[in-house]
Amino acid sequence: MSCRQGYGDEIVALAKKNKKIVVLDADLMGSLRVEEFSKKFPNRFFEMGVSEANMISVAAGLALEGFVPFTSSFAVFTPNQAVSQIRVSVAYNKANVKIIGSHAGVATGADGATHQALEDIAIMRAIPGITIFAPADYWQTRRAVRAAAKLNGPVYIRFGRDEVPFVTAEKTSFKIGEAQVLRKGKSGAILAHGESVHRCLLAAKELAKEKIDFAVINISTIKPLDEKTILDFARKTKRFVVVEDHQLAGGLGSAIAEFLAENYPVSMEFVAIRDKFGESGDPDKLLKKYHIDIEDIVEAAKKVVGRKK
Repeated sequence: MSCRQGYGDEIVALAKKNKKIVVLDADLMGSLRVEEFSKKFPNRFFEMGVSEANMISVAAGLALEGFVPFTSSFAVFTPNQAVSQIRVSVAYNKANVKIIGSHAGVATGADGATHQALEDIAIMRAIPGITIFAPADYWQTRRAVRAAAKLNGPVYIRFGRDEVPFVTAEKTSFKIGEAQVLRKGKSGAILAHGESVHRCLLAAKELAKEKIDFAVINISTIKPLDEKTILDFARKTKRFVVVEDHQLAGGLGSAIAEFLAENYPVSMEFVAIRDKFGESGDPDKLLKKYHIDIEDIVEAAKKVVGRKK
């Protein structure tokens, strides 16, 4: 199942319990899976059209009046088309707005470069006071949406378009700022977010065939980071590989490198988009072309293991 379906299902479940939850949509009702919400709660659904900046401004006003607004659009449009409104109307005012950014990364596929958000995390990380979630699958998306609704303050939730294998379960714990250790290992640790996580687990299995034992850590909260878990594995393994369907600059890899540079530097490799736009194509082929697929993770892990101390 897809993460966007997780959003659509959870927002309906939450709205049944909390009458303050409203949804604003930027002409992407079907893509963001909020049709059911619009039918069940027509008086709490606002179709804003292709006007993302206005949508964010209205959401900020609703939040300041006591509502819990969720804005629904592609990650390439929110934040990109509404950075000023997110910065001033939402973040500066500490408005309780939840910004949903779907179709992130080159894995979006055929929609092409104009619709493949590769810089959204970098943008949102730089704005003070915004919590950032990047759930790995359907169930974790539901829990991230649930956590966002409870948190008083701005939240950005990022996920991709396509269906993704389960790496968590319905009852898997989700806490803000807490990473999930999906696999233990002593040779090093692979850290990732979103739909990249399942590829990291497959890469770890391939490495294990050669007796290279890597842990896999799902960094589902990018801001704030789980500094305790990161520091613990840095001390234990001394080697990190950070994987993400996002630009190298400003993404999860940057966040981890910044933290470790001040606390416990380790040998690191980065599997990410390197200063390029995406393009239209089959998602699997794009992952290979942009060198963020399973074999690239394996290669990075071998490189960091082979590096001299």
